[in-house]
Amino acid sequence: MNNHRDRGQHTAPPVPFDPELNPTLETLGPPHENAPASADQIPRWRALLAKADPTLDELRDRGRFEVHERLVPGPSGAPDVSLLVARPAGLYEGAPVIYHMHGGGMISGTSRTGMETILREWAEPLELVVVSVDYRLAPEFPYPASIEDCYAGLMWISRHAAAVGGDPQRIVIVGGSAGGGLTASLALMARDRQGPRLIGQLMMCPMLDDRNDSPSAHQMAGLGVWDRHANDLGWVSLLGAARGSAHLSMYAAAARAADLSGLPPAYVDVGAAETFRDENVLYATRIWQAGGDAELHVWAGGFHGFDQLAPHTDIARDARHTRFRWLCRVLKR
Repeated sequence: MNNHRDRGQHTAPPVPFDPELNPTLETLGPPHENAPASADQIPRWRALLAKADPTLDELRDRGRFEVHERLVPGPSGAPDVSLLVARPAGLYEGAPVIYHMHGGGMISGTSRTGMETILREWAEPLELVVVSVDYRLAPEFPYPASIEDCYAGLMWISRHAAAVGGDPQRIVIVGGSAGGGLTASLALMARDRQGPRLIGQLMMCPMLDDRNDSPSAHQMAGLGVWDRHANDLGWVSLLGAARGSAHLSMYAAAARAADLSGLPPAYVDVGAAETFRDENVLYATRIWQAGGDAELHVWAGGFHGFDQLAPHTDIARDARHTRFRWLCRVLKR
């Protein structure tokens, strides 16, 4: 099992990984091998991840799905935003909409990242339109480029959902890792700007807190996938010298929000053996404390992104099925 860890922290022993995940971790290697360790490694890491992204033809799956890309107006003074729009072939008009923000630590990923799973496991059985936003990446485009791109895309789909067969009154925002953090920030932004009414926010192991100083961040340093050292790189790339400052905007890091009331129903899940565990648990807890609706799942022994990197395991199947059931319930409300 991967046993390299940060020796500089006097913390509790690391949480053990689910035994079924250990072969995947052995293949991936420690975080300094499976994630970028410095800014000069970001281009190589992006290129490596891009190789796993599906082509448009692969997403169409021989006519199973209708897929196209379109440019929509971006934030004021910024370039247009590219949206990937996909739906099962022959889908009826007025379908619910999944608005998706990809992961990648704020520094990598594209609108196609993770889309094959979303189309097969959610869009087809639940008859959904999926819109995935290709937001600008740090460090070339620091905050607020990414969240403003996401908001611009959300505003377009809320106004033009009918043009892609969607229902503007039934939009669920979704993201994993960095995309999960953007999902949380987008829900806050939509609330505060009196933007689109969202019926749900689904956050998978979201990247919420730029301070990166929770017990789980220290406890799991040097272990698993995307540890606190890689996380530092992602946040510094996005925020520069503002990272960790006292008055950072909640739209940059949703954990900074003082008020979590008035948000759409939230789903948060995370592995117990990963960096983001404690900030995710705290975020869900604070939604409850504000009188909100949140569902939280902490998967014992799960590393960051285990459901994507080890989909054959029992823990991954359970996590994916549980998200699916939450979506079913939210869409029926």
